[in-house]
Amino acid sequence: MQVIIIGAGRGQRLMPTTANTPKCFADVSGRKILDWAVEAFRANGVDQFCFIGGYRIEQVRDAYPQFTFRHNSDWPNNNILASLFYAEDLMDQPFICCYSDILFTRQVVESMLGCEDDIALAVDTCWLDRYAARTEHPTDDAEKVTVHQGKVTRIDRNIAEQDAYGEYIGVAKFSADGAAQLREHYHRCRELSAGQSWREASVFEKAYKIHLLQEMLEHGVAMSHVDTPGGYIEVDTQQDFDYARKFWIERHKDR
Repeated sequence: MQVIIIGAGRGQRLMPTTANTPKCFADVSGRKILDWAVEAFRANGVDQFCFIGGYRIEQVRDAYPQFTFRHNSDWPNNNILASLFYAEDLMDQPFICCYSDILFTRQVVESMLGCEDDIALAVDTCWLDRYAARTEHPTDDAEKVTVHQGKVTRIDRNIAEQDAYGEYIGVAKFSADGAAQLREHYHRCRELSAGQSWREASVFEKAYKIHLLQEMLEHGVAMSHVDTPGGYIEVDTQQDFDYARKFWIERHKDR
């Protein structure tokens, strides 16, 4: 199973931690955030990694020579979705993609690998626990989902808090068929929106991955959800970083 890690951006909201190093190098309990992700995958026998880098990519190359790399040289001008597709040449096979600034347990990976559906999204069903004191990243910035009978019905930041089933954690699995659907809709949307705004993005290149996932849902593409009740922390702000350093080991143990 191929893993594609999206980590091109600088992480401006995590300054000064990201002043001289990539966001995924932030130290949580003696390990880089990226080390925790690698450990979660390797614990499940997954050891084929591609890192999509931009800001300070040379540091990641030096620290992880075993990785394959794709360089998003235009990272200041694009966003997560466009960044992901720098590794499109690896999408003719099943793959898991994930953000580089998240902490998640090996059980999340185990559950994803155990799902046989073409597209599966990892969802934190206890997401509100982390938001109790998360003032720098409020719930209206969460990538929330609604579901019905095991399938995702919507993925959108604008879902009302009380209507959300959980928060998409940034980890998604695609079979070869699922990857083909992702690629088909990506190119369709990019061609139709050339030079124009697209969904909530000012231009297509600034779109988030969830924008394409929602577009696919609206076109009838089925997506399953794989749930984790916690076992996940996003490190987006300095407040998140402090929270992760305080609580991650407790959340990680026995999971």
